[in-house]
Amino acid sequence: MYSRLYLLAIGLWLSACHTDTSKTPDKQSDSLAIREKYAVSAVLDATTAISHMAVDKGLEVQLVAAEPLVTVPVAMTFDEKGRMWVVEMTGYMPDTLGTGEDIPNGKIVILEDTNQDGKADKRTVFMDSLVLPRAICLVENGILVAEPPRLWFVEINNDQPGKRTLVDNKYTEGGNVEHQPNGLLRAVDNWIYNAKSDKRYRRVGDKWLKQQTHFRGQWGISQDNFGRLYYNNNSENVIGDYFPPGLGANNTEQKNVSGYDEKIVPDNRVYPARATTGVNRGYMKGTLNDSLRLVKMTAACSPLVYRGGLLGKDLDNNIFVAEPSANLIKRNIVKDSGYIVKGHQAYPNKEFLSSTDERFRPVSLYDGPDGALYIVDMYRGIIQHKTYLTPYLKNEIKSRNLTNPLNCGRIYRIVPAGTHPLPVKIDNNPAVLLALLSNNNGWLRDKAQQMIIDHRHISLVPALRSLLQQKDSLYAQIHALWTLEGLGALQLSDVMVLLRQANPYLQAQGLAALPSVINVANGKEAIDELARMEENVFLAPYVALLLPALPPQLYKDAEPLKKQLMTRYPNDPYVADAVIAAMAGKETQLQQQLKSLNPDTTLVLAKRLKRVMKDIENHRKASMDESLQKTYPRGAMLFKTVCQTCHGADGDGIQSLAPPLNQSEIVTGDKYRLTAIVLFGLTGPVTVAGKHYKAPEISGDMPGIGSNDEFSDKDIAEVISYIRGAWSNRAGKVTEKDIQDVRKRYKGRQKSFTMAELQ
Repeated sequence: MYSRLYLLAIGLWLSACHTDTSKTPDKQSDSLAIREKYAVSAVLDATTAISHMAVDKGLEVQLVAAEPLVTVPVAMTFDEKGRMWVVEMTGYMPDTLGTGEDIPNGKIVILEDTNQDGKADKRTVFMDSLVLPRAICLVENGILVAEPPRLWFVEINNDQPGKRTLVDNKYTEGGNVEHQPNGLLRAVDNWIYNAKSDKRYRRVGDKWLKQQTHFRGQWGISQDNFGRLYYNNNSENVIGDYFPPGLGANNTEQKNVSGYDEKIVPDNRVYPARATTGVNRGYMKGTLNDSLRLVKMTAACSPLVYRGGLLGKDLDNNIFVAEPSANLIKRNIVKDSGYIVKGHQAYPNKEFLSSTDERFRPVSLYDGPDGALYIVDMYRGIIQHKTYLTPYLKNEIKSRNLTNPLNCGRIYRIVPAGTHPLPVKIDNNPAVLLALLSNNNGWLRDKAQQMIIDHRHISLVPALRSLLQQKDSLYAQIHALWTLEGLGALQLSDVMVLLRQANPYLQAQGLAALPSVINVANGKEAIDELARMEENVFLAPYVALLLPALPPQLYKDAEPLKKQLMTRYPNDPYVADAVIAAMAGKETQLQQQLKSLNPDTTLVLAKRLKRVMKDIENHRKASMDESLQKTYPRGAMLFKTVCQTCHGADGDGIQSLAPPLNQSEIVTGDKYRLTAIVLFGLTGPVTVAGKHYKAPEISGDMPGIGSNDEFSDKDIAEVISYIRGAWSNRAGKVTEKDIQDVRKRYKGRQKSFTMAELQ
């Protein structure tokens, strides 16, 4: 318990950090009273924890599993028997130093409700001795398991692990626990997508395919009924794609393609039910309000498009977002306007679910077979990883005993009040699975599609083609299309069924599936159909995105179509970026062609193409030779684990996260200014190479690493020297003494800098 004198000191210190110096004594007193109220963070049993939650009217939270049945859960999935396969990241942050994170104590467990009372009562350990496992996905006769840095496929033999196949030995190359790929979402197009990654995976026969796709999100990924993907990062509510996930990622020189990584819900405000002083930047002005509650998201994760059909029509297709640092779950309402998706928060000044229990840490959200919304709760005090842990938060953790216990964890579900949905099991019966493709529950539709494909129910092909023709069942038609694709039975004639319908959303699905069936023999027919559809403003971007999917032998036949797109839509950013994506390695040729069609340099297509060509030239000049990595080995390693995750391997920045380091005057300029930023962090807008970057285009906050005991001053000097000499940068090195000098100059400082302060 705090002493009153200590509380007074903390209260006054926080007041100075959070408010104007003219803050009244009454507000200081209020702040002190709030801190006294929340001085102790009690550990609650699961039933009591539910009583501290407030959820939307007409709904209730029910306990599904709690310790000791489950411990430190971070991700899960359901099988056809209604069982939960749960990832336990037991080794995550045992203390503020991360002591023992490399101990192989993580597990994949199976939780089962044997008496059908809605609660799990049986635990089976499927795999153990894992180091910080983070994601799983059931596929055919096995399960994908992400254990950094590898992605494994493990066969399942009577709920025991069988043969292991290495799918990707660099699945989480670089990054740290907060910034490594995860998700493993098996999407409607039969590919498996990830957050914090630009890779997708698929099993074909006994082989695993890996392809480049768009870089997406940070923790958690979801899809809507059309297979569009949604994700976010820790400071943004909802980001997502307007177009099918498998298109538009063909030009590696093109940083951003319009229609992908779009701000779906730009409002990032949160409304906690309690004071949330235990956040990493709680000392910074504007992070907390006068009630010491978080103002904007700082740990947003696991966006979920709710497709369960159980909670009521108003909640269908809403996007829910977990915010563990604020102990809440947010609800967002999204709508289509043409192909553009936009949304807003469901309520002013309140949340869908909020808790006054500080240890309630919702980190993953899922649709369930029973239609309920499932919540994975790590239930712990520490959620911030050591890499960016500030001295302020370390003190919060120590003074309020937030380190222990480490053996808790809960799984809840949200259902209509007074109801108790029974576990749902799916028989591997072709007729049953076919019927489920029309079910109101999106999870059941997805699972039925996957089971038909996994069990190779080829006998259903005629029935699937019939379902494809049923114009009164939009979602069933979509699943019939992609089930045929997954079985390898899809033909161009099947796709034409959708392309020639009046519903543009079905036409879009047909276009998304076209790469699976187009070939030299049928390509002319497909191109003629695309030329007809190109005149439709809604469909034009989809048509443009398909250009690189055509076989090379058909490029000549598709040339008139490309010219028509360039002529008709030169100021449409979606078509422009799609055309550029189709011309990877031929950007100069495209520029000459555009000049002949329309020499106006103010056209959107002309400006975006010029930007891509400038990036190509920068990369050509860049030099990341091995000698730099040999000179600064620790610097190269720290860059990969700490910096690369937000600024990109090429130093050119990542949309929604961070600005470029390459050719940045902040990097190549005053070494002491850069050192101060690396040590203490940077907040607010920055200008790099003449461009002004601010939230929400990037995260408005870069944490410092100066208080991380894992990094020595020599290490920090190396990583700064490394980025100052990398790519096109040619700035001088930074020494260990430089780091020490900056530390002395700002001794006692904890706040991040702003550029105004540094200038």
